[in-house]
Amino acid sequence: MEEAAPEASSAAGGGPESAEARVTRLVLDTIAKRGKQHNPVTGSGGMLLGRVLQVGQGHPDAERLAPGDRVATLVSLSLTPLRVDRVLDVRRESAQLDVEGEAVLFASGAYARMPSDMPDRLALAVLDVAGAAPQVARLVSSGGSVCILGAGGKSGILCAAEARRRGGPNARIIGVESYGTYAEDLRKLGFCDEVLELDARDPVTLRNAALAANGGKEFDLSLSCVNVADSEMSAILVTRDRGTAYFFAMSTSFTKAALGAEGVGKDVDLVIGNGFAHGHADHTLDMMRTFPAVRALFEKRYG
Repeated sequence: MEEAAPEASSAAGGGPESAEARVTRLVLDTIAKRGKQHNPVTGSGGMLLGRVLQVGQGHPDAERLAPGDRVATLVSLSLTPLRVDRVLDVRRESAQLDVEGEAVLFASGAYARMPSDMPDRLALAVLDVAGAAPQVARLVSSGGSVCILGAGGKSGILCAAEARRRGGPNARIIGVESYGTYAEDLRKLGFCDEVLELDARDPVTLRNAALAANGGKEFDLSLSCVNVADSEMSAILVTRDRGTAYFFAMSTSFTKAALGAEGVGKDVDLVIGNGFAHGHADHTLDMMRTFPAVRALFEKRYG
């Protein structure tokens, strides 16, 4: 959003408009036009943390929810009717905004009560990608080979932790991360057998390096957690025939993935990541308790 929001002709005082101001303007414009935070860049929306103002009559959780309860929504803001009166702060490091406003969570919308044993910003950051790790747990087999694109980000780290837990010590896990600082953080966590600093938008280079790190073999499973366009082919090219390429990033183009796999003759299962899985909030929050090094890193980045 920082890159996509054009600078205004002049900011207050005549100086260049800040990135925070550009993001604020784009968010407010989007909500004014669409009635929700449906990010025009990625097509996604994120989620929110707030206090319950009112519980509708007939709500299935009417007996358990009360005004004042603090909850995090687990359904995308691209689907959530929203009004923002004021943006109080733009937190670029954690990709979070502090706002005043109101939202409507439908009775069918998933939510989680905020945990008492971790800071709000940490819980919010984790819950934003809560669907990833539980689904990875279903896909990773003991001793299998896994290539994770964008492995140094929020969802990527959780996927790496879950892949190691499910795959065991004999699994071969390769992480790919383009941002040097995040790549080094990932190495220190120790989930990956090797971390490659590569751009997922260069599929041929990435394939060659990833296969070299896997003994020349293609992978049983690839996980794409890269939130940029044009990275679909990297996930497909590193995956073996009848393997699985899992796309968690909302920037994924179904057209590029499906036609790309067809074009290079790859018989792989293409799985679209679902932001919801039964028990996903508890599963992912519990990872902060099970993996203290991950929690410490997330608190440093997002807390």
